[in-house]
Amino acid sequence: MSDDTSPTQSKASSSVPKSGRRFEGQVAVITGASRGIGLGIARRLNAEGATVVLTARKPEALSEAVAEFPDGTALAIAGKADDPAHRADVFDTIAEKFGRLDVLVANAGINPVYGPLVDMELDAARKIFEVNVLGTLAWVQDAVHHDGLKFRENKGRVVTLSSVAGQVPSEGIGFYGISKAAVSHLTKTLAVELGPDIRVNAVAPAVVKTKFATALYEGREEQVASAYPAKRLGTPEDIAGAVAYLASDDADWITAQVLTADGGVVTAGGGA
Repeated sequence: MSDDTSPTQSKASSSVPKSGRRFEGQVAVITGASRGIGLGIARRLNAEGATVVLTARKPEALSEAVAEFPDGTALAIAGKADDPAHRADVFDTIAEKFGRLDVLVANAGINPVYGPLVDMELDAARKIFEVNVLGTLAWVQDAVHHDGLKFRENKGRVVTLSSVAGQVPSEGIGFYGISKAAVSHLTKTLAVELGPDIRVNAVAPAVVKTKFATALYEGREEQVASAYPAKRLGTPEDIAGAVAYLASDDADWITAQVLTADGGVVTAGGGA
């Protein structure tokens, strides 16, 4: 599951590869980054040298998150991911302060309902699609078309957050899975359209231990993890490592791919 909320995790210096600071001098924006997977990604990219711009809905949580980063290496801009004015504010601020954008991580996502599709309120489905799919597309569109970011010139990289729920039916989160299937296809289509200047890939997690996914494992973590060949659930750091790889020059010949980060559960016959 991709998300923007989670319990406390380790600080930005954790899990940096021996290869060093692959994002030195680069600027990255991560949506939905006040907690959870998004914050984990911001920590990892920052630890490898990137100046990171974090966005999320709640200013207080976002300010608290940014406070942990070294001075001058992180910036918080609060707003709703599906709000055009917020996206314009983010990209105008990046252009003014840094004059470039190198990495866009479209992590923000929602799932406000749980239950069978047949009983789902259609307004809730529209909102999920608006944020998870159209919001992801809009962030990419705005980054590509903003002259002050030089996203194409910098050989920009986009990493979206999909989910294994978009690969196999998952009980109770059916429309969330549908939206993430759309994100996966959106990712591939954008990669074809934007190459060779911009690479676009996705990471599709299974259950990651965050507040967003609590309902999928709380009180039965050992039972849920038993279906995973890795015999554990994911962590934000697991997903951050995958995102950092796809956003780095180490993946320079990789685009239009969906990297499944699931501890092997889909291959073993499970799902989200």
